[in-house]
Amino acid sequence: MSKETFDSRRFNRSKNTPFEQVLEANLSRRSILKGGVGVGAMTAFGAFGLVGCNDGSNSGTGSEATPATLNFNSIPGSLTDAVSIPEGYVAQVLVPWGTPLNALGTPWQEDGSNTSDDQRNALGMHHDGMHFFPINDSSTDGLLCINHEYIDPNALHPNGPSVSGGVRTDVDEVRKEINAHGVSVVRIQLVGETWAIVDNDPLNRRYTAGTVMDISGPMAYSQSLVTPFSPDGSQTRGTLNNCGNGYTPWGTYLTCEENWPGYFVNTDTLTEDQQRIGISTSTTRYLWETLAGSAQEQVDEFSRFNLTPSGSSATQDYRNEANGFGYIVEIDPYTANSRAVKRTAMGRFRHEGCTFGRLVEGQPVVFYSGHDSRFEYLYKFVSAQPWDAADEKPSNRLSIGDKYLDNGTLYVARFNDDNSGTWLPLTLDSQTIEGGVLADTFASLADIILNTAGAADLLGATPMDRPEWCSVDPFTGTAYLTLTNNTQRTTDTNAANPRLNNKFGHVIRWDEGDSVSEFSWDIFVFGSAADEEQNVNISGLTELNQFASPDGLSFDKRGILWIQTDNGADEVTQYTNDQMLAVVPSTMADSDGNAETVNANNQADLRRFFVGPNGCEVTGFTISPDYTSLFVNIQHPGNWPYSEDATQQTPQGVSVRPRAATVVIRREDGGEIGV
Repeated sequence: MSKETFDSRRFNRSKNTPFEQVLEANLSRRSILKGGVGVGAMTAFGAFGLVGCNDGSNSGTGSEATPATLNFNSIPGSLTDAVSIPEGYVAQVLVPWGTPLNALGTPWQEDGSNTSDDQRNALGMHHDGMHFFPINDSSTDGLLCINHEYIDPNALHPNGPSVSGGVRTDVDEVRKEINAHGVSVVRIQLVGETWAIVDNDPLNRRYTAGTVMDISGPMAYSQSLVTPFSPDGSQTRGTLNNCGNGYTPWGTYLTCEENWPGYFVNTDTLTEDQQRIGISTSTTRYLWETLAGSAQEQVDEFSRFNLTPSGSSATQDYRNEANGFGYIVEIDPYTANSRAVKRTAMGRFRHEGCTFGRLVEGQPVVFYSGHDSRFEYLYKFVSAQPWDAADEKPSNRLSIGDKYLDNGTLYVARFNDDNSGTWLPLTLDSQTIEGGVLADTFASLADIILNTAGAADLLGATPMDRPEWCSVDPFTGTAYLTLTNNTQRTTDTNAANPRLNNKFGHVIRWDEGDSVSEFSWDIFVFGSAADEEQNVNISGLTELNQFASPDGLSFDKRGILWIQTDNGADEVTQYTNDQMLAVVPSTMADSDGNAETVNANNQADLRRFFVGPNGCEVTGFTISPDYTSLFVNIQHPGNWPYSEDATQQTPQGVSVRPRAATVVIRREDGGEIGV
């Protein structure tokens, strides 16, 4: 998630024990300061599978360390308007914002003069999470699904947004902003050594902040989703603030709605769920609602962002419009014109990423997702239906999504100071910390989903330091999660966060236990500047791998973990722009075979592979099936790209209109990336 859009207000007003207190207690029980044994010691070479519980199976890629080893030198930091990569690699700029997807789109204009119709038929703004879906298992022909988190109106329009007295005055500008949000599906092919978009391919398309989408799961047809646009509560329009992502074993894309509350306003009394999630009572991020009632408005396209009740029922105003947001959205990239589906059973909050665990035939499918805000929670969804390997290549992918994603149990995590954890089910009969059950507060499962975070408060979940992207080691089955930072903690420390004013963040990991409600955890690596004291630089990082604010996180199938940053710590930004590092966790073991955390003795195993241009966030990761093309996104660069060569620095004194873009990295010899 970009720090450009982050709202640091704390909406969690529960009294639940925060993660920093858990960590403080935990540190007195284990030797993490010495890089000692944690959760990985129990599982790096064991058989814990990330299913609903540990079934003792070795299903999946395996339960031993990967044979992969990194074969590049850690690169130094960089502070330029260009990307930096290791020697022997090349980097290409691909599908930047505004690239036309079909014949209806006009080529991108350097002066920002493209219209809203142009934008609806072109790549959106501020690329974020993405995934490569191969065509016929090819490594040179496939579909990129790319999230577009938010917009920069000053770059999007020739002279910035037109606003007078706090009111937007140009309808086409606002439509252009709505169309710049969402998701792009774009077909690309490798021609020679260069990747290119396949012009006018029928699979090229956009899902914007105004695209009609279906609602499925517990919230479908709920009275809480009734609007003038959807009187039966079965549909909504658009997806917003698409940051983290995921994909499914059956070949669909999952896009996550993260900081969506900032797009809505209720100037009347907030409902309990609106207050908990952070709906504004005064204004919205881009003032789209101020064009409500315009003579040019179509089908309440602007009015819907104002939640203030004005009619006698929900069919006469948009009091429920925001209830259609905050979900995991499933897209079938392989089917042209397919309708996106919001999977409400997986919870409603500020989703950041959605990752499935190890698949075991006959066991439930598990997905993990973080709520990206300070003092929020980690969740897992366990499908009601057991996994059937025959569903990997279905004829109707979204019907398989119906099967696994519409029915199941949503859990929230509580971390204990003895390295154990408990998954708390968000069900009506779940016991609350006050001695009652959730049914005392919520009338139905749909009501729990509507206020997922509020229900988690009542169960005593552990407030975390901004849970963001999650990824699962294909060899050990261990799950990893970035906790980006928490500069609001100024008094207490704890086992999972031993540092006050944790501006550097860290990466935590866990394994499922013997039952669906058990897990074990430890901390894999602490971010830090190299010259910080030992009680801050707990992992012993040096100049060649110092980092702050871990955000994007992804394992490739070789067992290499890629960590991306959205840095907000001056101690690191003065040395380097945002970056991507690589490490192979399953090979980090002591002489007895016990898995280790990153520490002063092994920190060189964590290596800087990529640095972005000035002003950017490095985000989004995917790799071709043959591992020879790595795709990474550059979001909100300051003065880049200058050419199709991503490493070419923008000349001194030259200003370009900044464009978020995908960067493709390949080796000069055509070999596998990183090894």
